Amino acid sequence: MKALYLTGVACFFMAACGAPGNDPSEDAAEISPQAILSAQNAAQYFDRDSLAADPKIVDCTLSGGATAKCLSITLKPAPESFTIGPWCPRNISDGPDVSGIWLEGGKVYDADGAFIQNMSTFYDDSDWQMFDPATGKINITDSKISCAAAARPDVDPQYQNHCVECQISYLDEGLSPTYVIPLHPVPALNIAPRVDHGGVGVAFSGARLDASAPTDAILAAHTVAPFDDCGGHVNLNAGYHIHAVMDCLTEVPGAGGHGSQIGLAMDGYGLFARYLSGGVEPTDLDQCRGHEVDGIGYHYHVNAPGENAIIGCHSGQTGCTLEDSGAVCDSSQVQGRPPRGNVPPPGRDNR
Repeated sequence: MKALYLTGVACFFMAACGAPGNDPSEDAAEISPQAILSAQNAAQYFDRDSLAADPKIVDCTLSGGATAKCLSITLKPAPESFTIGPWCPRNISDGPDVSGIWLEGGKVYDADGAFIQNMSTFYDDSDWQMFDPATGKINITDSKISCAAAARPDVDPQYQNHCVECQISYLDEGLSPTYVIPLHPVPALNIAPRVDHGGVGVAFSGARLDASAPTDAILAAHTVAPFDDCGGHVNLNAGYHIHAVMDCLTEVPGAGGHGSQIGLAMDGYGLFARYLSGGVEPTDLDQCRGHEVDGIGYHYHVNAPGENAIIGCHSGQTGCTLEDSGAVCDSSQVQGRPPRGNVPPPGRDNR
């Protein structure tokens, strides 16, 4: 495991959080209790080798309009703490050791050669034919051009019936997404029905944790875009990102045997592993997969990998995902945000 980023930063963030500044409660809602590793002191746990720059505190406007202080984290295109890939097998004879995984119906499948060979039966659709019957060679997007053409919503017809794979080497130089997360979570006045395009949050390992993969759109074009064994793959806009939490991520032990924290959600609440320390899943999670625990506060527990939804939604006002680390975060102005519902999570006070 890579060394955690412990030098100096913890004191800096603790001092900064105690300084006067914009108080989110002045604009929208009361600051809620927070887990021991909230954004105000979690910077020290991020894998330094996976960051493109030192974390910093910035002014921000959250999705519900609250002004706040936020932690700004800029990631490299891929984490350094674990090996990414492989994704697509090259031949139907290839086994799971050189292949990724696929999520379907709540289950995780090895996306190996046999799986690709059996797609027409698996999905009961005779139009699936991703390999050459004579040689067993699988159709793969093996260039930046083919990756871009196959990974877009309207898949280029010539890349239908392909295994879609994008490599880190295809990314534009300098791609380093920045995630701006509130130091103190502000409960949302209304809860969006799902995680939006800004993603779930950021793992301490230095990887973006993303919203549900659009598997219906992928399958409609008779393509499959496997995830690696860590639940992630690459696109040209976000770099490496994770859709299913496996067992690759850095874990920081939680308070009172409550399990381990793996990162921060975009609304500043802690993201914890699926199971408690005793190996059982909490039974009182709300629709966002969060709950309140004495001594820890409100936080989320990630979902089973096969569910293709790390969490269901965000209970708090979210920060920003930025292409430019110097840009000002105003999440209230983000276009294309999903419609917001009006059902608060059980047990929460959404004032």
